[in-house]
Amino acid sequence: MWQFAEATHPSHGCAPDDYWGLRRWSITERGAFWSAVWDFCGVIGDKGERLVLDGELMPGARFLPDATLNFAENLLRRDGLGDAIVFRDEAGTRRRWSWVELRQTVSRMQQALLGLGIGQGDRVAGMLPNMPETVAMMLATASIGAVWSSCSPDFGPRGVLDRFSQIDPKLFVTVDGYHYNGKLIDIGPTIAEVAAALTPAQTVVIDVLGRAAGTIASIEGAVTLESFLAPYAARPVHFARLPFSHPLFILFSSGTTGKPKCIVHGAGGTLLQHLKEHRLHCDVHEGDRVFYFTTCGWMMWNWLASALGCGATLCLYDGSPFHPEPRQLFDYAEAERFTLFGTSARYLDSVRKLALKPIETHDLASVRAILSTGSPLAADCFDYVYANVKSDVHLASISGGTDIVSSLVLGVPTLPVWRGEIQAPGLGLAVDVFDEAGQPMAEGKGELVCRAPFPSMPLGFWNDPDGSRYRAAYFSRFDGVWAHGDYAERTAHHGIMIHGRSDATLNPGGVRIGTAEIYAMVEELPEIDSALCIGQEWESDTRVVLFIKLVPGAVLDEALRLKVRATIRSGASPRHVPAKLIAVADLPRTRSGKLTELAVRDVVHGRPVRNIEGLANPEALKLFENLAELST
Repeated sequence: MWQFAEATHPSHGCAPDDYWGLRRWSITERGAFWSAVWDFCGVIGDKGERLVLDGELMPGARFLPDATLNFAENLLRRDGLGDAIVFRDEAGTRRRWSWVELRQTVSRMQQALLGLGIGQGDRVAGMLPNMPETVAMMLATASIGAVWSSCSPDFGPRGVLDRFSQIDPKLFVTVDGYHYNGKLIDIGPTIAEVAAALTPAQTVVIDVLGRAAGTIASIEGAVTLESFLAPYAARPVHFARLPFSHPLFILFSSGTTGKPKCIVHGAGGTLLQHLKEHRLHCDVHEGDRVFYFTTCGWMMWNWLASALGCGATLCLYDGSPFHPEPRQLFDYAEAERFTLFGTSARYLDSVRKLALKPIETHDLASVRAILSTGSPLAADCFDYVYANVKSDVHLASISGGTDIVSSLVLGVPTLPVWRGEIQAPGLGLAVDVFDEAGQPMAEGKGELVCRAPFPSMPLGFWNDPDGSRYRAAYFSRFDGVWAHGDYAERTAHHGIMIHGRSDATLNPGGVRIGTAEIYAMVEELPEIDSALCIGQEWESDTRVVLFIKLVPGAVLDEALRLKVRATIRSGASPRHVPAKLIAVADLPRTRSGKLTELAVRDVVHGRPVRNIEGLANPEALKLFENLAELST
């Protein structure tokens, strides 16, 4: 960040430690800023002369409209025998690929794709674990200008088809099964059902459990990965240089409120935004070792893969982070010398409650940054990390999403970290907080927005030819302004606090309340594992209902009820205190670990929940049906 500020000083005149001055320039001179990111990060390609076209239109602005590049070429910038990818899974598998091996695998996959007749704009769909072959197949797809889309192998047939059937993939790539929480999970029947419905030109099955040969036997047009690649020897990879806005990824919304949206992201915008975040906001250098605990159904996988563009090594993991031991990821971090350790707020809260103290048991000297996303990181988790994980680390809570395949607000290595806060809006992003009337708020809680275009905005939605669904999703709330769907507020340090999704915001007595504010209070209590809060329509108003999952052995007796309510009243406000407090055995979450307040709200109100397959544990919804406690 400091070096970038120095390199661009003639353009903005700000001191290297003046992040806020640098950010003002990055917003007011967006074309010049993103051009500078291209230069500073050494993007391979032709930038062209024009920096931005229709720069005030949102949607509609085009960054670097004359540029040509190839996403995969920029990620495969290194060569040699050093580690490009390191892989572990919970079953004890250990693999590492050098840059040479990664290039060779991408080359063979590229030739196989071309041999199948796959070309620019065709879709390749992967139902895959977070493993080296997944990264290589994505790179091979991008190298020829085809479009990559992925989900994790724990999806059921309907969940996969709700996604991939919308994009008509020419190739379907999957595995025979996967490991999770000590179990071998064979997905042969799911593959057969999905392949029969998608009718791709080819289905390729990667052998993980040793059952691939049996899996393909009942699937027409299916081959193992070994057979798919067998005709091709490695040779130099050819990279198709394509327009800046050429489609790269199709990502899917969680689908918990309807059929998943197919969000199309462009190669140039994704590359620039990821390079900016990795190089500047995360301080990733060549030779660093970057880890993020993620599945291939979460946009953090796409984000993680882009770290190759910094010349960093990817450290991949597949399986449960707590099997066979809760210290599993910290063992991995120590052994492979992670420099960036990325995970979810849920994971950090879980290890906090398990009272793990890696600061005493592990050598984490190499770790310079710990990143957290997926939900707001509570202040207590900041305290936990600095006291029990590492005292001299950049702890960055970040927030963005699938919609932008990146972050709106995130860490800044040259600024202080304040407990419970996200440090700052990202460079080049005109982030603001609006009130109901669409006016900026200096204080108080409102809608998180972006007032000006940025390169990683989606190109649009798949099968939305007139763009109406795309505009309705992000621009119907405030004309010409990106409404992100988060309920947020500015802090005294110019940072941001996220209080939950704005569509899940509670409104008792006309006062807006963010669910994250309640979670931050109750999840501090040792008796509570996790909590989920909804607003129940009741007597012409909304009342707050809090469902809690207790830790083993805890009981929701009157003493705990009083304790929960007192904690919320003193830590938040009397308005936040739930009218109803109900213990449940489980809470439904999406496959990326996010609570699904809207799905529970629908169940409580007797409305159908759309796209059950978007949930990791849909059976939990039955716990909320016809609850007697909610009828009075």
